[in-house]
Amino acid sequence: MSPRTVLLAVAALALSACGGGSMSDLQAYVEQVKQREAAPIEPLPEIPQIDTFVFEPRDRRDPFALDAQIAEAASGATPGGVTPDLTRRKEELEQYALDALRMVGTLEQEEAIWALVTAPGGVLHRVQVGNYLGTNNGQITRITETGIELIEIISDGTSQWRERAAAIALSQ
Repeated sequence: MSPRTVLLAVAALALSACGGGSMSDLQAYVEQVKQREAAPIEPLPEIPQIDTFVFEPRDRRDPFALDAQIAEAASGATPGGVTPDLTRRKEELEQYALDALRMVGTLEQEEAIWALVTAPGGVLHRVQVGNYLGTNNGQITRITETGIELIEIISDGTSQWRERAAAIALSQ
């Protein structure tokens, strides 16, 4: 007897075992459930009416206007002189702290030097002078074969800002 014949015989036996049972107990249960009375449906809760309010601005602050302190910081004109650009779109590597970023090499292309930086998760990024890194508004000022130099703008806690030099060294 061939293996194919044995397989067909086993399949036929298995299929014949599925249809031989009685379904009278299942049909009786379905009929019993259909004869039950339906439970009453609870009425929907009453929705309370909310009083309307008309906003009269008069001498109130416009909620959609920039706060004076934020507008001043965004314009870059503060008495201390240094402020981050709050209207600038953040770059990809600004979501990571500097100590989480690793410089793995440099690339020179048409007289421009690029640094190769890996972010957490192993994603490789190519950055150049002027790009931003880190969570403290750090802008790259210089790239060498051994590291990246940048200037961070950090808050001193009293809504004043100051610059701080930082660097990322080439990882070995």
